[in-house]
Amino acid sequence: MPVISAPHDFNEGHLFVDLKSVLGCPLYLKCEGFNFAGSIKLKAANEMVESAEREGILKPDSVIVESSSGNLGVALSMIAASKGYTFLCVTDSRCNLSTRLLMESLGSKVHIVADLDENGGFLGTRIEYVRSLCASDDRYVWLSQYTNPGNWQAHYRTTARQIARQFPRLDVLFVGTGTAGTLMGCARFFRQWHRPVRIVAVDSVGSVAFGGEPGRRMIPGLGMSMRPPLLDESYVNEVIRVEEADTIRACHRMARRGFLFGGSTGTVVSGAAHWLARHDTRDMTAVAIAPDLGERYLDTVYQTNWVQDLFGDEILDPSHPATPFETEDPAAREADRWPQP
Repeated sequence: MPVISAPHDFNEGHLFVDLKSVLGCPLYLKCEGFNFAGSIKLKAANEMVESAEREGILKPDSVIVESSSGNLGVALSMIAASKGYTFLCVTDSRCNLSTRLLMESLGSKVHIVADLDENGGFLGTRIEYVRSLCASDDRYVWLSQYTNPGNWQAHYRTTARQIARQFPRLDVLFVGTGTAGTLMGCARFFRQWHRPVRIVAVDSVGSVAFGGEPGRRMIPGLGMSMRPPLLDESYVNEVIRVEEADTIRACHRMARRGFLFGGSTGTVVSGAAHWLARHDTRDMTAVAIAPDLGERYLDTVYQTNWVQDLFGDEILDPSHPATPFETEDPAAREADRWPQP
């Protein structure tokens, strides 16, 4: 039984859920929400803060400032409270109310931007506000999760190794893409591993992380309104884009079996299920990463009025399959294995 003195010292990284009985497809889900910050972002936040401390960038009177749609903001709020720093999170209207209240409960300040950027998102506006703060007062320290190598290095050292230890015969890994920190850390690790692993990046429709036209995105977490500076597509074998309606269906599908996961997880699981439906899964070991749990989405993804107002009444129709495996005969799937990279 661990005994800790700082909240960021605890992070359960070895819990996996076998989703085959829920989705009908052979998929193991790595659960990253079991820490005091409630998400995978604790790893990157801790690495970036400790790196800034080692380099002497953070001082006792420093004010940490970061642009975040929610989970990183919570992680930094917790770490700042533990270490005695002031933290300001710059977010936007898509940030869940419960997430905002949680950051404020931890003593952080929250600034919400309202103006869209040129790609129809809020990221550009958030970053511009952060830059203006840093220019106005040198006490502000921007960790910049979008460019900070500590973001991906944290997952290279922890997340990827935890998966490799549990699944030494891993074939395919599904990773949601926001800043691309988790994606690049895992992809770099498995590029050097003892066997080829297919890396499938999962993105939201409307995101421009991998190019394409920008569009409306209402669920925070995955997707970007700019190309992630950390992204190196040479490490990625395939990209899957998921409609937010499918994200919600996947979340509700898992919730009906007692697993309450967040919107980012719903996106990754939906993308993974559709990919697996197109391939022969016999003898395949597939893992997806679940960034967070679902409690912070009770007023959005799991709130009937919110969902129906944005996506229509039929989205929660129980007769609509949440994954292709609910209606497909497994024997009818294509017999050819996907090629190794």
